[in-house]
Amino acid sequence: MSAQNFKRTKFACYTAYFTMSSIFSLPPLLFVTLRETFGISYTLLGTLVLTNFCTQLTVDLIFTLFSKHFNVKKVVKAMPLITSAGLLIYAIMPSFFPQHAYAWLLVGTVIFSVSAGLSEVLLSPVIAAIPSKNPQKDMSLLHSLYAFGVFSVVVISTLFFKLFGAENWMYLTIFFACLPVSAAVLFMTSPMPDMSVSDTGSKNLSSTKKKAVGLALCTACIFFGSCAENAMSNWISGFMENALHIDKALGDILGMAMFAILLGVARIMYAKYGKNIFRVLLCGMIGAAVCYVVAGFSSGVVPAFAACILTGLFTAMLWPGTLIMMEENIPGAGVAAYALMASGGDLGASVAPQLMGIVVDKVSLTSFAAEIGASFNLTAEQVGMKAGMLVNSIFPIIGIVVVLVCMRYFKKNKA
Repeated sequence: MSAQNFKRTKFACYTAYFTMSSIFSLPPLLFVTLRETFGISYTLLGTLVLTNFCTQLTVDLIFTLFSKHFNVKKVVKAMPLITSAGLLIYAIMPSFFPQHAYAWLLVGTVIFSVSAGLSEVLLSPVIAAIPSKNPQKDMSLLHSLYAFGVFSVVVISTLFFKLFGAENWMYLTIFFACLPVSAAVLFMTSPMPDMSVSDTGSKNLSSTKKKAVGLALCTACIFFGSCAENAMSNWISGFMENALHIDKALGDILGMAMFAILLGVARIMYAKYGKNIFRVLLCGMIGAAVCYVVAGFSSGVVPAFAACILTGLFTAMLWPGTLIMMEENIPGAGVAAYALMASGGDLGASVAPQLMGIVVDKVSLTSFAAEIGASFNLTAEQVGMKAGMLVNSIFPIIGIVVVLVCMRYFKKNKA
């Protein structure tokens, strides 16, 4: 089939990725409301985030090892409905059973996290399998829609809470649960391209070893890139509120939303003008490392604020760019390879934000933080936040080395 025959399929992938953003960005916006409504502790709310990423990681690993046992085309078509089901349970059941509210929130989280894991594993290979004159543009555009989805969720949620009150959070969640249905309808009325569920390239031992090393390097690259992106995206709201003393609503709109906008704009720009993915990845890692260091060391609000937002610009291509690097340098990579890459990305999205929280808690309680804070007119918590940023700068710094190794390895093997 020609590319024209798959226009609806491509649009279905874009719609699914856009609507999936609510899975990641909506629950953190509801945490304070859920705590006040159902008396759920912050520790248990944090466990919901951990459950989200652990479930996704499990799905990634299952598809890495057993992708040939799944009917990929049917799973793709069912995926948006799983998202809707999880969000509906998350929204409705806690109100009907408030004494078991957390259990139902956990059930809903597991269900929509399965869908999120499937989306990361399957949507990229679907896009890659569709005939295109510019496959890099299509892949970059797919990932940009997630960023614009996050921006939309933040803005819509902020306006909803201002107009109708946070106590009506369940109606907002039901609204977001209805959106993936449109993607399901599009998938069910669209042709699906043929996709390899495993490596379709050469099976000789030398080629297999080279591809295994290449995939390992790509997985390491996407891990450190995901760390760089998600440490900031998960903590930018808290950092601006607690470390920079910016109003939460203002911080969410100017911080979290602007981060997402720059994330999306950079991906759109690469889709339109981008080339030389190695250089893009290297510049992204370097820029992200500088942003974390500036956010950690800067004593001024404006430089730290700018560094947080600009991290979105520099980390924008680290995840999709690594997929592009894999496609260009490892021919015949199938669904299992994309699943392995997704597992690396999800592991990074779990490790870096968790490390940030640990560093903030540990450093804030030390006498060293109190002494440093007294010297620079900062609270111990502010010192802890800044220390967390500095510690997380290690991920893009190591990422620089990994990208350089990837450049040398792939160029050597091409030659």
